[in-house]
Formats: sequence, C-alpha cells, structure tokens
Amino acid sequence: MSLAIENLPVDLITDDGEPMESNNHRISMNLLIQSLKYHWRDRHDFFVGGNMFVYYSANQVKNQDFKGPDFFVVLDVDGTINRDAWIAWEEDSRLPDVVIELMSPSTAEVDVTTKKDIYERKLKTQDYFVYDPKNPSSLRGWKLINRRYQSLSLNDQGRLYCESLGLWLGVWQGKIENSQGEWLRFFDPDGNLVLTGEEAEAQRAELERQRGELERQQKEQERQQKEEAIQQLEIERQKKERLAAKLRDLGINPDEI
Repeated sequence: MSLAIENLPVDLITDDGEPMESNNHRISMNLLIQSLKYHWRDRHDFFVGGNMFVYYSANQVKNQDFKGPDFFVVLDVDGTINRDAWIAWEEDSRLPDVVIELMSPSTAEVDVTTKKDIYERKLKTQDYFVYDPKNPSSLRGWKLINRRYQSLSLNDQGRLYCESLGLWLGVWQGKIENSQGEWLRFFDPDGNLVLTGEEAEAQRAELERQRGELERQQKEQERQQKEEAIQQLEIERQKKERLAAKLRDLGINPDEI
C-alpha cells in the first residue's frame, strides 16, 4: 500500500508493511470485526477497525513510535465512511472506546506496559483487553475509572464484560476457516455467541435443513399411518369375506343377518 493516500497528510502512513504475527492472529482479528459488524448490522453510529494506525497526536506522528491496535471500536461516529487510518483531529477528536490487542511472545510485554499506558493516559480508551490466541487462559482486561485502568474480573464462564459494547469477551472453541482452535469471541448479555454473518447464514441453512428433514419425517409418518390404516381395512374386509363364506357353507345368507 502507498505510504500516502488522497486526503491524508503526506507524512501519515497507513500500512507498516508488516504481516500479522500468525494466521491465528489474522483469523482472530477478522472474527472480532466481522461478528461485531453483523451484530450491529442495523447501526451506523460506530467504526470498527483492525491492524490499522490510530493517530492521536502530532507528536506521535513525528516519533512514529506507536502502531495501530489489532482491534478497536469508536462509538458515536459516522460508520458509513471508509477509513484507511483513524486520525483523531479529523474525527472531532474521537478516539477508540474499546481496544483489543492480540498478544504474541514478541509483543506481550509491550501490550501490558507501554501500549496499556498509551491507551490509559493518552487515548483514554474506556475498555482495553489483551489475549494471546495461542493461550486460552491469557485473557485480561481493564476499564478506565477515574482516569486510571482498573483490572476486570472473569465471571464464572471465564469471560470479561466490555461495558462500552454491552457484550462479554470470552474464549470459544470451534472451527474457523478450517482451523480448529480456541478463539476470542463476543457473547451477548444472555450468554449467546455473537455470530458473524457467515455463521448466521450457515445456522439459518442448518435450521432450514432440519425443518425440511422434520417435514419429510412427518410426511413419511403420515404415509405409513395411511398405509397401516389401509392394511387394517383390508384385513377387516378379508375377515368379513371369510365369515360370509362360512355362513354360506352352513346355508345361511350373510346378507340376511
């Protein structure tokens, strides 16, 4: 990607050219973005991004000492605008309300020290979470209270509440893009998994398949019941014929009985 794009100052870059830490990191980031977008598909008052620069100060631009979060959400903004970077001074000074960093051995220390301090003191991000996609027990989170981060506690399901989104964050085990693993996912207040659009469509297709199979089974059951009724009628008819034959053998007209 070009280091300067239309409508951005020439000294702002939108891509550092570095790949994601791993395929699991890429899948995890996309999973969080896609599921929130689908969950809020009827809303246009938020922006969700991942692995893109968040510019919060001219000093940051000069030093180029801070890269974008793996996942972030900005609330109460026009979500219909496409952005290649989040530039606070072009967004009425709005900054991320939620940030999630996907840790790795090379970033774990920075994520819970330097970056955490930046999100707390400079961006004033309300909810900050870290998670290592290769370590299901690594989920940690903080909420900004009185301008300082306070640690969040896991609930009985091992999840953390993100107040800004009104959703829980927790680990879900399953297959994504043919990769079996334990993924960081959103859960609604009732504990239901927040699905991506693809998952929701697959779920609908499965429900339709199950409904079709149930209808097929019901029709088959009705057909069998009709056949059994016909067979029972035939048995009764044959009984009557045998009885009539015996009566005629005895010289009795069955029609007169």
